[in-house]
Amino acid sequence: MTEKADWLDVDEMRTWRALHAVLVLLPAALDAQLRRDAQLSYLEYYVLAGLTDAPSGSRRLSELAILTNAELSRISHLVARLEKRGLVERRTNPDDARATDAVLTEAGRAKMEQAAPGHVATVRKLVFEGLGEAGRDELNKTAARIVAALNASELPLAPSIRKALRETT
Repeated sequence: MTEKADWLDVDEMRTWRALHAVLVLLPAALDAQLRRDAQLSYLEYYVLAGLTDAPSGSRRLSELAILTNAELSRISHLVARLEKRGLVERRTNPDDARATDAVLTEAGRAKMEQAAPGHVATVRKLVFEGLGEAGRDELNKTAARIVAALNASELPLAPSIRKALRETT
């Protein structure tokens, strides 16, 4: 037996469509800017950012998969491509020989130093310029409430996604 749908009202639908447009268009716009200005895809940039943010400049591939919400096999292939470009090195994890780490190279760090200013400027232009301080604070609170609802949901989310949700709240 199926439940009767509790359809969104007009205001909810308008809000949902606006959020959906952001979820679709913003990553595409950021990807286009990064490809044009830094010869990096959106996903490549965020893998390198995840390494840059790590104090050691190193993370397990499985951690990078969680950070980017990508399948481990996809991250493995992406890291292999970044390695061919000299931006990262793959090494066996010193604490677990079954795990592989990606390690940021000096060339990778230099690539991030070159790419980050344009990326930040694009994020500022596309997301923050039109918000003002009050809008920024409200967006932050709204996003935090959505993340909290996702984290508390009974949806069958992968453990890696649950872990990422806990880390953002």
